[in-house]
Amino acid sequence: MKYAVVAILFLAAGCSTTTEDQPIPGSLTYGKVIHSPYKPGTVVKHTFLGEFGYRQFERYVVQPDGTLKLASRIESEDFLWN
Repeated sequence: MKYAVVAILFLAAGCSTTTEDQPIPGSLTYGKVIHSPYKPGTVVKHTFLGEFGYRQFERYVVQPDGTLKLASRIESEDFLWN
């Protein structure tokens, strides 16, 4: 029951999680390969304003060869409009 309430609140907040593992325009790895100076397994966060004014929150994981792999992306409305 507790999980159902959390899921409803998450959906009511206007957020959506994408399951695609493909970079979109504005992503760190869109059309290029990025090598990170961090240790493998480190999580790198990236936020940018995407299409139609939606804020994109991305998380990358540093791979053993030093490249970044997109692990997740969350899309939400941009609340910085004021």
